[in-house]
Amino acid sequence: MKKRRVVVKIGSSSLTDTCGGLSKPKVQEHAAAIALLMKSGHEVVLVSSGAVAAGFRDLGYAVRPGTTAGKQAAAAVGQGLLMQAYTDAFRSHGIVTAQLLLTRQDLMRKERFHNTGRMLEELLHRGALPIVNENDSVSVEGITFGDNDMLSALVAGLVHADFLAILTDVNGLYDGNPNHDPDAKKYTFIPEIHDGLLRQASGAGSSVGTGGMRSKVLAARTAGSLGVHVFIGTGDGAEKLLDIVEGRGDGTYIGISSLMSGKDSKRWLALCSVPAGSITVDGGAARALAGKGTSLLPVGITSVSGNFKQGEVVNVLDEDGELIGRGMVNYPADTVSKIIGKPGDEAMKISGGTTPEVIHCNRWIHLKTKEAVR
Repeated sequence: MKKRRVVVKIGSSSLTDTCGGLSKPKVQEHAAAIALLMKSGHEVVLVSSGAVAAGFRDLGYAVRPGTTAGKQAAAAVGQGLLMQAYTDAFRSHGIVTAQLLLTRQDLMRKERFHNTGRMLEELLHRGALPIVNENDSVSVEGITFGDNDMLSALVAGLVHADFLAILTDVNGLYDGNPNHDPDAKKYTFIPEIHDGLLRQASGAGSSVGTGGMRSKVLAARTAGSLGVHVFIGTGDGAEKLLDIVEGRGDGTYIGISSLMSGKDSKRWLALCSVPAGSITVDGGAARALAGKGTSLLPVGITSVSGNFKQGEVVNVLDEDGELIGRGMVNYPADTVSKIIGKPGDEAMKISGGTTPEVIHCNRWIHLKTKEAVR
């Protein structure tokens, strides 16, 4: 079959023993499955949780700590232990491993986003296995990736992956809660993540699985918006990942049509940039921006919100307040406010600028909905 670039996400529940600590046999099983995938010619990036599980016992905790400080301390101890377990397991298969710890802030900065992508490309080119984890010991609550699910989707987009396999302890998405409804039926294939399914997956004991399924569904939607096909489910044995990639996995396959493609700068704008304000446009500008190759001109702007600077990213909204897209502005907020509704020549005289575009088409990404990117 076609050789593919695959991101594999392994959650804590797929790495821990009955007491919540790191299970070396499970690590070795995952390593054997990834090794078989790589030996079949596929390129693989592993996104793995498990640092807290690996470290809490060495700090004297009887169970996984519940406080933020306790989790961060356990992660600081456990990250090295987790990587050692992976390194030892993959060494037996002749595979070199590389560690990458990320926080959401690392991907919010455009230069870091691009540098991270180039480094991952080099590792893959050299035949190494990048192992990515959130830097739990320094991540701040509220701007984390969420059990690495969203991190795996962003990494899949960053490396232009073909496929994202999210391994969990539930064998896919259901139309009811399989823990309580014996008639609940599993979705074997979903063409796209629609809003109804997202609402179903809202929290523990939901109708599409157990706690944490919502973050996986959101991750699948984000990955799908980048043209990455997704699998959510489980598996056992050394051939489980090969089976998943070849369509024989025990779970749900999600094939979402691509919302965006092309340059990494566009992907960064859509997925990782932090808008510093917003610009509202009229109906004509909204329709024009939804097409290809159109820049935002002052004549189509109706209002400005925020105190953004030149070169910062802003959301662009239609008259109903719905998100149209996102772009980098050529002018600060106070200048844009002065040229609202003005034709190009007049706007340039007022702004003193050399270009009439407030957002050039090369620094613009059209987005379908807010949920498609967050």
